[in-house]
Amino acid sequence: MTTKQNITLIQRFDSKDGKLVVAHILVAFIALLIGGIAGLLQTMVKSGTIKLPYSIGYYELLTAHGVLMAIVFTTYFIIGFLYSGVSYTLGGKLLPVVHRMGWTGFGLMTAGTVLGVAMVLTGKASVLYTFYAPLKASPYFYIGLALLVVGSWISGWGLFYQYKYWKKTNPGKLSPLFAYMAVVTFLMWQIATIGVAAEVLIQLIPWSFGWVETINVMLSRTLFWYFGHPLVYFWLMPAYICWYVIIPKIIGGKIYSDALARLSFILLLLFSIPVGFHHQLMEPGISSFWKYVQVVLTFMVVIPSLMTAFSLFATFEINGRAKGAKGLFGWVKVLPWKDVRFFAPFMGMLIFIPAGAGGLINASNQMNAVVHNTLWVTGHFHLTVATSVALTFFGITYWLLPVVTGRILTLRMNKWGIIQTIVWCVGMFFMSGAMHLVGLFGAPRRTAFTTYENQADAANWMPYYVFMAIGGMVLFIGVLMMVVNVVAMLRAPKGVEAYPLGEAMESAEATPVYLDRWRIWIALSVLLILFAYTIPLIDMISSSVPGSKGFITW
Repeated sequence: MTTKQNITLIQRFDSKDGKLVVAHILVAFIALLIGGIAGLLQTMVKSGTIKLPYSIGYYELLTAHGVLMAIVFTTYFIIGFLYSGVSYTLGGKLLPVVHRMGWTGFGLMTAGTVLGVAMVLTGKASVLYTFYAPLKASPYFYIGLALLVVGSWISGWGLFYQYKYWKKTNPGKLSPLFAYMAVVTFLMWQIATIGVAAEVLIQLIPWSFGWVETINVMLSRTLFWYFGHPLVYFWLMPAYICWYVIIPKIIGGKIYSDALARLSFILLLLFSIPVGFHHQLMEPGISSFWKYVQVVLTFMVVIPSLMTAFSLFATFEINGRAKGAKGLFGWVKVLPWKDVRFFAPFMGMLIFIPAGAGGLINASNQMNAVVHNTLWVTGHFHLTVATSVALTFFGITYWLLPVVTGRILTLRMNKWGIIQTIVWCVGMFFMSGAMHLVGLFGAPRRTAFTTYENQADAANWMPYYVFMAIGGMVLFIGVLMMVVNVVAMLRAPKGVEAYPLGEAMESAEATPVYLDRWRIWIALSVLLILFAYTIPLIDMISSSVPGSKGFITW
């Protein structure tokens, strides 16, 4: 919240770039609202609280909730956020060609989103967000997905172009940390989405149109999870950007280490893609050796996450000590707890601790056998993307929208944001906590309300389903509060807010030049992918196992 005295010292955000950013953010929150409605109805049906009209199916709601929340909300928000930082740090505004690429990508993504969601809401694509074959949706659902991915590629190419132009006009200079992290994030996205693009274009669209009779189910799922797990890090890496680069500035401190931050992102690029088999540990048809290899690579991703945790809490403690904090945890008291721009992302950081621990369980072969395909997995998913990522994105919104629209965050909006964050955490405590517990008792995920013919074990699950519904209702209140605050920020008093970019500590080691050598890291990433996937994919393609016809079960 900017004072009048320092407004003149703040760089104004380019208005044209601001419109592009706002367009992405608004679509993201429209998706959040519609997806939240679907999620609320879903939890109430699951608990037996309500019955849906005959024209609305439970799995239709489940698909809409997953697609809108996990793919549409996150992708639009991430592109808007990264474009804002790249615009601000690489020249102060986007190049005209980049601006056009950003709007072209936005247009294709929006056309794909409208087409895909229309197919879901009209009952023609109740295949869940993983759209597993042999469940078969309308071909126009898959075309919508393809347009969404291609649009995101074009937006990513625009980001790369801006970065390359900056490097060309600033020879020998170290690129800004935000821009560097944005490039790594989109490099990972561009590489990872090759898998889902191949699945959709080569397998699903011809199959759904009836041009081919059967589909290779194992290959289809493998191509999805080649993309599916990196998708998690596509959500997390922008949150990490906020934690590394934005939060130090908001608390009045400095980034612990520029070099450590860049290295952690390079490690995420290397180890977030060749790990999809840990989602397929219970599936036959994949050699145990290759599953083992990818589980090992999965655990390598823990390293950059631990590096991030160390860097963040080092920043917090050093900042607190500089402000006179005493004792082992005295630095906690001087953190800006009443500033939603810090409070919301910090709660996301804290919740990522149990979320990460749950991920280690899911990636472990023996323990995964216990929780696989139960509500435990759904609970874990909601702690990661729906809490750690979502809360961080909410915290970003509270400063990003005022910055790019030339308005200010008022004290009332800030207070409302604090309350909204608490409401979200309470709702997730009930919903995700119940999911984890009942998952350990064997309750399956992806199922509507059923008593399993009054089976005794299923009856014991019902109280947990009720807690899930209570949590879902509280979370929906949080969605409404967030949407109201987004609208309020667009109508806030005019002013100029600073784009909160942190600086590295003077005592930090210089960043090694080799971290900026992209060919090395891209080549290593490709080599790891080829090592992890080449032989298994050859086996799947050349296998004599017959393909499957499509099924429509709704």
